[in-house]
Amino acid sequence: MAGDAHPLGAAHGVTLQDVFRARSRLPHGIGHSPIARADWLDEAAGAAVWFKDETVSPTGAFKIRGATNAIAALDADARSKGVVTVSTGNHGRAVAYAAAAAGVRAIVCLSELVPEYRREAIRRLGGDVRVVGRNQDEAEEEAQRLADNEGLTLVPPFDDPLIVAGQATIGLELAEALPDIGTVLVGLSGGGLAGGTALALKSITPDVRIIGLSTDNGGAAMYESIRAGQPVPVPEPPSLADSLGGGIGLENRCTFGLCRELIDDVILLSEAEIAGGMRAVYRNQRMIAEGSAAIGPAALVAGRTGTLPGPVACIISGNVVDMDVFTAIINGANALP
Repeated sequence: MAGDAHPLGAAHGVTLQDVFRARSRLPHGIGHSPIARADWLDEAAGAAVWFKDETVSPTGAFKIRGATNAIAALDADARSKGVVTVSTGNHGRAVAYAAAAAGVRAIVCLSELVPEYRREAIRRLGGDVRVVGRNQDEAEEEAQRLADNEGLTLVPPFDDPLIVAGQATIGLELAEALPDIGTVLVGLSGGGLAGGTALALKSITPDVRIIGLSTDNGGAAMYESIRAGQPVPVPEPPSLADSLGGGIGLENRCTFGLCRELIDDVILLSEAEIAGGMRAVYRNQRMIAEGSAAIGPAALVAGRTGTLPGPVACIISGNVVDMDVFTAIINGANALP
């Protein structure tokens, strides 16, 4: 499909060629994450299950791929002025890390909903943290204001072809590791990871099934937007899978279209089911996974998927979690304290 006159994703500004270009920009240590068997989930899936482990990245989550690609593509003038972004945490860490590595100033706008441990993690990586607004949309408005007024380059958390292409390198790696891959279970938030992974894999293996996963608390913006046929605002209630929260932007240009076209199904999980996934991943795989990262295994443990075409890959997208919360979950809690 990559050689077609109208390659997959072209209507939304990103193609498989862009994904290969992004991979060429990723330095050693970013990308090429390990893939490991999770045979304790085989019965639930009805197929062999593998984990794609993004927790080993320098910032503990997959977001470093897109941020590195976007900052590597800046011209000299943009580098001299710096970058600004909005985040619920993981993207902010990634931008701070990638910018510091490139010698570029980075401002990270966060809403009041982002917990302090995520704010401090961004500061430690050199990011200038600005806490603005009651939700992601208001923090995004501040980031756009800084871009307009100070000439900073906006590095969006998901709705940008460079970001999507960077995240989509995970799909390339899955296609290479599992040429006969049947299903991918992936967190569905703003759509950079889910849409990018779907683009890369379906360009190479068109029959692969992509299942997006999110919370059932009313804050699943991409799910609600696909249902409505256009981007819509949603509330942002607290969640163990807080990285899946936040709007997708009412002027979404890229990820909404990708997800609407390429995601085959969406499953919404309860907080108790997400907590169960976090516990199961820790106890059976000895991995610390944040709620949004454990959501694939959670769906399997909860029996929400039925039998799937295999092999099945779960993208374990990050481990940036408050350890007090994580310990409570491991000890049996089913929700945030």
